[in-house]
Amino acid sequence: MADRRALRFCIVLTLFVLHCNSLWVFGILDPVDFLALQSIRKALDDLPGSNFFASWDFTSDPCNFPGVYCDADKVIALNLGDPRAGSPGLTGRIDPAIGKLSALAELSVVPGRIFGALPRSVSQLKNLRFLAISRNFISGEIPASIGELRSLRTLDLSYNQFAGTIPRLSGPIPPFLSRTLTRLDLKHNALSGSLAPGSLPPSLQYLSLSWNRLSGPVDRLLTRLDQLNYLDLSMNQFTGTIPGRIFSFPISNLQLQRNLFSGPVQPVDQVTIPTVDLSYNRLSGQIPPMLSSVQNLYLNNNRFTGHVPGSFVDRLLAANIQVLYLQHNFLTGMEINPAAEIPVSSSLCLQYNCMVPPVQAPCPLKAGKQKTRPTAQCNEWKG
Repeated sequence: MADRRALRFCIVLTLFVLHCNSLWVFGILDPVDFLALQSIRKALDDLPGSNFFASWDFTSDPCNFPGVYCDADKVIALNLGDPRAGSPGLTGRIDPAIGKLSALAELSVVPGRIFGALPRSVSQLKNLRFLAISRNFISGEIPASIGELRSLRTLDLSYNQFAGTIPRLSGPIPPFLSRTLTRLDLKHNALSGSLAPGSLPPSLQYLSLSWNRLSGPVDRLLTRLDQLNYLDLSMNQFTGTIPGRIFSFPISNLQLQRNLFSGPVQPVDQVTIPTVDLSYNRLSGQIPPMLSSVQNLYLNNNRFTGHVPGSFVDRLLAANIQVLYLQHNFLTGMEINPAAEIPVSSSLCLQYNCMVPPVQAPCPLKAGKQKTRPTAQCNEWKG
């Protein structure tokens, strides 16, 4: 009789322990999220010197893990890696199980050596507002379905292209259906193709696509993005004219350099953007006086002709212009007194145009040593 009572006690105790363990592991975090975190962890490792995963012990509550943030029983934010400056980061792949974190609103990965493709399952995260996986080794294409994330506000996949045999992020930019997307950063990849007028939402405030292989015109696209306060399309192969309306946007830095933009530059009003870089394009015609209010203006290595407007001289001598680079164009003159002294705080470069520079001013080394453009080139351009 005593043996039967002892056996019954052991069975009850065992069931109680099992029940408690189940509540301990799964009572706080949803079981689907728990298993998804386990899969994510198995696919990643700390780089030497990183201890991010040291306390990821799945016998305890995952909501207390570094980088894991929960609301009730669901993971709502996942910040993988040590955010401290200089941290070596993580290596491995992003497991497709990431798509099972149905309440996830924020996903970030610190710079490291994450390789492989961006899982298509990311597009299942309908609540995702913030996605940042920059400065890693992400390869393959951006899943087209990521553009269907209507809650997305920030997408940063920048710096995922490296030289040599390391795979590159390539392909076109998918259209975005989100009307809340405010920040899009895809710089330093190998994205190609053109941007359709409806591919980017008008809610964008920050747009960086520099250092890619994007092509085609942007006039219809940019005209719609009138809420931009930062724009960098440099280092691409964009063509066509620059829409005059863009110079009226509330932008602090307009970077369109090193593309294939052509035609005249025609702002609709006096430009108040502090820095404008249109260098290394195929822009032509005369330099518009409305650009004389820009503090740092780079128009070098284009096909501008005619005289430099007098308003530039006045503002330059008054130290209102800090940088005025006009070298490597086809300009024929600038009305400035040869005895005039350029303010120490200002930089002017006029060399390699169809004129002898009227004032001596230091130019950047990459401008070369030739002061004037060969006469044959100037005559050919006029003809």
